[in-house]
Amino acid sequence: MNQKHIVAAILGILLAASGAMAQEGHWQELGVQGTGLFTKDSSGNGINQHATDTGGFLLSYRYHFNGWLAADASYGYARNAQENFTSSAPLNVQANVHQATGALVVTVPRRIVKLHPYALAGGGALVFDPTGNVGGFVSGAQSQSKAAFVYGGGADYDLSKHFTLRAEYRGLVYERPDFGLVALHSGATTHTAQPSAGIVFRF
Repeated sequence: MNQKHIVAAILGILLAASGAMAQEGHWQELGVQGTGLFTKDSSGNGINQHATDTGGFLLSYRYHFNGWLAADASYGYARNAQENFTSSAPLNVQANVHQATGALVVTVPRRIVKLHPYALAGGGALVFDPTGNVGGFVSGAQSQSKAAFVYGGGADYDLSKHFTLRAEYRGLVYERPDFGLVALHSGATTHTAQPSAGIVFRF
């Protein structure tokens, strides 16, 4: 098969897909999910870092352009029970973690089956805000935001025309926070696994 045939085949597939997408219309979703956050240990500049496992919630808005493609905007919250740093001595910073992300979602079009898997990828920010609580406070620690890459996937299961159960996994890749303190700067990149489950309202 020569290049002209390949190009013609690709164009034919794209035209057929776009026609199918146009027929499927668009819709919106609001989701509420309970989440877990499990962060990988990291080290750099002689500093070892560990974040305790914790839980939180995720609120999401998803706009479906068609049966295949959607845009997702999400906000998440959790309390990072202890962000532990070890250099000359242990230094613990307890922080509220705010998550704001945007992602493109590729999903399997809704047909007769009730289960609809999808994959997502995008970016956003994590904001680490020290609580100042006793036992989890370091003098001079400040609120700090870190850019994050987000990827993942999941599946929706239809309960009715408007309600869906959602099970999802997100991975967040970002640079460790140092809360504006040179003594806590490792420059290390870490990964947080964020499994979640919840309910979605479709309209």
